[in-house]
Amino acid sequence: MEHVLVVGAGFMGSGIAQVCAQAGYRVYLMDIEPAVAARALKDIRWSVEKLAAKGVLKELPPQVLARISLEKDLMSAAQADWIIEAAWEEEQLKRDIFQELDRMSRPETPLATNTSSIPITRLAASTTRPERVLGLHFFGPVPLMRLVEVVKGEKTSPQVFERGAAFVQALGKTPLRVQRDVPGFVMNRIFSAAFREAVGLVEQGIATVEDIDAGMRLGYGWAVGPFEIADLAGLDTVARVGHSLQALGENHLAPSSNMIERMVAAGNLGRKVGHGFYHYSPEGKRI
Repeated sequence: MEHVLVVGAGFMGSGIAQVCAQAGYRVYLMDIEPAVAARALKDIRWSVEKLAAKGVLKELPPQVLARISLEKDLMSAAQADWIIEAAWEEEQLKRDIFQELDRMSRPETPLATNTSSIPITRLAASTTRPERVLGLHFFGPVPLMRLVEVVKGEKTSPQVFERGAAFVQALGKTPLRVQRDVPGFVMNRIFSAAFREAVGLVEQGIATVEDIDAGMRLGYGWAVGPFEIADLAGLDTVARVGHSLQALGENHLAPSSNMIERMVAAGNLGRKVGHGFYHYSPEGKRI
């Protein structure tokens, strides 16, 4: 049985750990905050039980959960066959983590990042083996979303790049191969451009949040609208991605208004706290 270390037990990290365990991998889920790790395990248990009730889980929930162990440090990196970093979208934090993982992991172990905007090449520069560093950008909620961007850094080896695509397929996901390392990769660049325009239209009083979301669903076939997506991702995450893109010179992809910043400052972070562009029940259902 192959071992996967997931660094960061937040919304994305816990979801990545869950799908790896469901695919039969032994998972080490690491977070420096015990409360975050404990909440992640609780959320994973709830999720696999829901999937089991719907008949889409191949095993009983206890069998999946038994393959996940919580870790307080990076010592398990030495046993891992795959390492996926899913920490906050802050470049220096991620660079520090990669420096430690480079020191503690085996030479052949691929080091992946779930960053949604930071170029892989910049993170790989913190390691002595940039050829084994790649991006595996999952979409949330990870257990339900079928797409993963597999991103090739400037020095990522073709073999590691293809191993990444094969690993994604083993998780039951579809890989989108990103052949060149650009900020925001493919899907976030497309979404960021659309979201910037949507925010501007609302701020100018041209259309409402509800009408724009309905328009994208009914007129362009989106499953959910841009503001619904932002609420699901978390407006703090949307803001961090915008800051990251701006820092990398991609100002045309970040909202030019400060509406998102105001909402984050007010604590309106989206579905995870019950209110963002919309309001949600404690179970996460839109009111």
